[in-house]
Amino acid sequence: MNMVDTFEKTPVKIFDQVKDGAKYVAGEIAALIRKKQAENKPCVLGLATGSTPKSTYAELVRLHKEEGLSFENVITFNLDEYYPIEPTARQSYYYFMHQHLFNHVNIRKENIHIPSGTVEKSDIKQLCTDYEAKIEALGGIQLQILGIGINGHIGFNEPGSSYYSKTRLVHLENSTRIANAYEFSSMSQVPRLAVTMGIQTILKAERIILMAWGDKKSPVVKEAVEGLVDEHIPASLLQNHSNTEFVLDQFAAADLTRNKSPWLAGDVEWTPPMIRKAVVSLAQKVSKPILSLTEKDYRENGLSDLLTEEGDYYQTNLQVFYMMRDSITGWPGGKPNVLLPNPPERSEPYPKTSLIFSPHPDDDIISMGGTFQRLHDQGHHVHVAYQTSGNIAVTDEFVTRFMDFVVGFEQMFAIDSTISENLLNEARAYLKEKKTNEIDSPEIRAVKGLVRRCEAKATCRYVGIDDDNIHFMNLPFYETGTIEKKPMGEADIEQTVALLRKIKPHQVFAAGDLADPHGTHKVCLDIIFEALRRIKADGDEWINNCWLWLYKGAWQEWDISEIEMAIPMSPDQVLKKRHGIFIHQSQKDSVPFQGSDSREFWQRAEDRNANTANLYAQLGLTKYAAMEAFVRWHY
Repeated sequence: MNMVDTFEKTPVKIFDQVKDGAKYVAGEIAALIRKKQAENKPCVLGLATGSTPKSTYAELVRLHKEEGLSFENVITFNLDEYYPIEPTARQSYYYFMHQHLFNHVNIRKENIHIPSGTVEKSDIKQLCTDYEAKIEALGGIQLQILGIGINGHIGFNEPGSSYYSKTRLVHLENSTRIANAYEFSSMSQVPRLAVTMGIQTILKAERIILMAWGDKKSPVVKEAVEGLVDEHIPASLLQNHSNTEFVLDQFAAADLTRNKSPWLAGDVEWTPPMIRKAVVSLAQKVSKPILSLTEKDYRENGLSDLLTEEGDYYQTNLQVFYMMRDSITGWPGGKPNVLLPNPPERSEPYPKTSLIFSPHPDDDIISMGGTFQRLHDQGHHVHVAYQTSGNIAVTDEFVTRFMDFVVGFEQMFAIDSTISENLLNEARAYLKEKKTNEIDSPEIRAVKGLVRRCEAKATCRYVGIDDDNIHFMNLPFYETGTIEKKPMGEADIEQTVALLRKIKPHQVFAAGDLADPHGTHKVCLDIIFEALRRIKADGDEWINNCWLWLYKGAWQEWDISEIEMAIPMSPDQVLKKRHGIFIHQSQKDSVPFQGSDSREFWQRAEDRNANTANLYAQLGLTKYAAMEAFVRWHY
């Protein structure tokens, strides 16, 4: 028996890339559709919404348009819908399904079934009864597609939902509403109710595929796959289904034993990174500094094979301790004229040309503000490239506030303010009539983008960066006016290639949110990867001396065993970074699309940096006030 099977109670497929996992699931759906077509029978699908299935639906659309996949025999039942909500609302699942799938394939309208978000509350029970009856009349769902919430919900079956529940009206947990708040302009607009298929309805499907992408899902995926069957983790109930499969990317699968502690699930190759991972994990598990680990600790925690491979446990302790020690440096651009045995960065050349890519106009100071300042203070030529305008994260109030200032400024200095006053009055009138969640006009978006541009410039000046070294890219993929962005395009890549060739940096810093399959950070990173790949393929010599360092965004940090460069910060440097973040006033106090973390960005950054420093100290390294962490990416 494979040791993995002793931990995983539901079959799991893991893919390196989201697109590969999505393509696999789309292929399974397409195969079933074609099989039923050959049998001259309908294909009954249960479909999910949210960010997870978007890539799968995009692949189904491609199969329809390019490979002739027909949906004429397909009948669909969606898992859920907010209540109350109009079908035309951009956040409704009716809108989502038509936007991402139904409008692009030849499915018959009468074959589309989505719970209504508009019926009278007194009619909800009948709606749910009829929904169940329609499914039963067709012989049940043949293939049910699911996502998973961070609290383990499937559909909108929140923790505690009965195993025997059917389609019904439910109250949404606050954690679910917070997780979905990115779709709305504020938490108050997220519905508190929803209509959802029940657990029993889902489990009646002939086959179930649950998809999960990104490391935010990894803890609950582990519980659902490896934990006990428990109604408080609704997805764990899928263990009782005989034909269920979890399809994950490597980040959603990160906490599974086969990845988190692979030495427990089978034989491993004891490379230096694997040894480091195992020993750091052991030290954290037994709450000891690395140099205090004993042979007994190794043997009692599944690491006897490592002892057999490496011999002396204390030499292994030393090996890993030195790895961790050598990752710490106060010189992110390399320390000149000093020969160190294993520095994270090269000493030469000095000074270096450093390019910081910032997906939004504040990610530079939030995610690596201390390092940003160190690079400048240590004499390196620092450039900052703001990849997007960040305009959707500015409230309407900031538009009129800044336009008020312009009008007042012109009046104070006897400048003709007629044009500005007219623009301000037009903006006020537009915003007054603007409907909830309506897309801003191009003019309003331009003002919001200008607000963020001015804040970013002020931050760079605060650090000491010359205006000539500030680059506003305004990449086209972002400029949709909505949360939903376009995929990266040729124009995005070409613009990035041109900037890299112009600057010819020795080191590049980029937001390494590899676990964010649908957000702006991930698209921005993919653009950088593709730009660097093309430059290298073209044979530009300078690229061979260019190192790429990845930092994390505002919400998370690298696992400590992965960190290759840790930049310590003093209390004064932490405070200076905080003041730099404060310059971004439009992002302070009340931020649209803030996600599931209610803390302000400066609080998230300080807590994260302090936690990294504490983890190093717990492993027996020097205790610092805070640390910023980086991983080098080899391309």
